[in-house]
Amino acid sequence: MPHEWQKSRQEAPEISGASSFAQGAPPLAVLHLWPYRSLPRRGFVIFIGITCALVLMPLLAVLGSPVLWGVLPFVLGAIALTWNLLERSYRDGSVLEELRIWPDRIELTRHEPRGPARHWVANPYWVRVEIHPGGGPVENYLTLRGGDREVEIGAFLTPQERAALHHELQQSLVRAAEASAH
Repeated sequence: MPHEWQKSRQEAPEISGASSFAQGAPPLAVLHLWPYRSLPRRGFVIFIGITCALVLMPLLAVLGSPVLWGVLPFVLGAIALTWNLLERSYRDGSVLEELRIWPDRIELTRHEPRGPARHWVANPYWVRVEIHPGGGPVENYLTLRGGDREVEIGAFLTPQERAALHHELQQSLVRAAEASAH
């Protein structure tokens, strides 16, 4: 699954009894979510290399004739278009969602490839993790409801990954509530 949890190993300060966002403590947990990349950069280089070799191979037959100059711009244009479309796919897939959880605060930041980052903040005590098996725009639509609005999380994940993430998010919010009670 294209996500990573980073959990804080620090103990709560002895004087106050709990660590919190207001005290400047690090988050209890940080979740990073990103889209699955089916073609890594190394595969991109190999794909472009093989495409160039296969597309340019028929041009060996017309090497040295005026036909080469009539066909070559179209072949190079097709390769350039393939390159540009794959690069655009990489840029569009550079979405990153970052969820930070403290005992007294939860933050979700979505970093978009084009445009400013979007932020959502709430108190984890009031946040509910909801999964809508068939009632959303996609199967297992996953949302966080708290504060004054509901936000989607993990829109680019598969339905099975969203279901697994639902359980993990619930457990993290339970741990945050336990940490705030101590």
